[in-house]
Amino acid sequence: MSLELVVDSRKGGIWLALLRDGKLIELHEERGNNEFAVGDIYLGKVRKVVPSLNAAFVDVGFEKDAFLHYLDLGPQFNSLNRFTKDTLHGKQNVADLLYFKCDKDIPKDGKIDEIVSSSQPILVQVAKEPISSKGPRLSAEITLAGRYLVLVPFSDKISISQKIKEPEERDRLKNLMDSIKPKNFGVIIRTVAENKKIEQLDQDLKNLLDKWKIMYGNLKTSTPPKRVLGEIDKTSSILRDLLNADFSNIHVNDEALCTEMKDFVTGIAPGREKIVKLYDSKISIFERFGITKQIKTLFGKKVPLSNGGYLIIEHTEAMHVIDVNSGNRKGSDGQESNALATNMEAAEEIARVLQLRDMGGIVCVDFIDMHNRENNKMLFETLKGHMLRDRAKHNILPPSKFGVIEITRQRVRPETDIKTSEMCPTCNGTGEVQASILFAEEIESNLNYLILDRKEAHVSLMVHPYLEAFFKKGIFSRQVKWFFKYKKWITVRGVTAHHLLQYSFVNKKNEEITL
Repeated sequence: MSLELVVDSRKGGIWLALLRDGKLIELHEERGNNEFAVGDIYLGKVRKVVPSLNAAFVDVGFEKDAFLHYLDLGPQFNSLNRFTKDTLHGKQNVADLLYFKCDKDIPKDGKIDEIVSSSQPILVQVAKEPISSKGPRLSAEITLAGRYLVLVPFSDKISISQKIKEPEERDRLKNLMDSIKPKNFGVIIRTVAENKKIEQLDQDLKNLLDKWKIMYGNLKTSTPPKRVLGEIDKTSSILRDLLNADFSNIHVNDEALCTEMKDFVTGIAPGREKIVKLYDSKISIFERFGITKQIKTLFGKKVPLSNGGYLIIEHTEAMHVIDVNSGNRKGSDGQESNALATNMEAAEEIARVLQLRDMGGIVCVDFIDMHNRENNKMLFETLKGHMLRDRAKHNILPPSKFGVIEITRQRVRPETDIKTSEMCPTCNGTGEVQASILFAEEIESNLNYLILDRKEAHVSLMVHPYLEAFFKKGIFSRQVKWFFKYKKWITVRGVTAHHLLQYSFVNKKNEEITL
């Protein structure tokens, strides 16, 4: 298994595509003004306490108040609350907690109106980004995530990832953290910390303590609502969380961003910076790695399977529904074996689509009916195996009497929704078709203008792949005729992102030529 990260820097932001063995498994868009991202820490102001919900609504600067439940306050809320008040009033003079006396933990079954009051300033962290008409979901249990460790202020507990199985290694990591962590700071040891040297863990801990100091410095002079510490950008967070031996390449199409990412990789994994490569080609980076085609295939209502079957994905306010169909699949081994083969392939694709689209909440999957109980059990285990790669928390129930498998998946940010349907390029959605037989002549007319009138030295034509084939067809193709007419070769490139009758001209630097 090999992982590749493809980074497409555009005018409106940055698109990140994570590929596993060439298949698209994650797609993220990073905008320049991306506020209220998961992990951001805010000084908010309690707007309203609702005892019936055992929750409070907090103003963090978003258009709608954020939601904070009692169970998300965290056991050490009293300590955090006192630290926040003392810092705002100038009584807490240092970020260090060495001499800070922690308060007693709040009860697990307490009432929020006994702990929180309206109008009080409160330090909170975004747990879920704003989704649909809802504001952000908050947590008052502040944590700072690093490459190997997660720092938990106001706690002395050391937790170790359950994926680290060896007892000797668990003991080594626990004893090591006992010796280097400061007082009143708890630590969660991440899976990637396994077999790492003390120098690497110590440096990661120092980086997290520096972030805590930055947050403290911002908090001293803040008035709610105010962001006091922002999470690192999406590109860096993906590298921080996923960079391992399976990562083979990171392709970036922007030189400045490439240098920045090399520096970041050097900091978290010295010696691995060579995997960051600058992509410099006239073909767009998403086109080169087949990402555009995969996006159009996987984000539609109908998702095809390689064996002839397909998935139908429906979205409702309450849940997502996925229907598995055999399509035109034909087999000679009987209905049961054909259903099993289609279901097994669908299970892998469903796990991929859930992660790619970041679909959360309740997902009901209607697989093709199978009568053999062993086959149903095999399908269930296969789906669970494929879902193990998903970083989001999830739960999968065995098939019901009707063969439906129910999945709940954590939703922490808005679902990635890309429209794959296109407006008819001929009628522009009006239903009235205008004459389009002169389309090729229109392109040639514009070529005449660019080459003969504007004297453009280098012109390339970008069209839909169908039109590319039309212009290149035959020995005496249109492209060849243009060569004899203009005494220069006009490159014709197919772009899957273009709709059927869309075209553009670019120069030698791959910049669009405006007409």
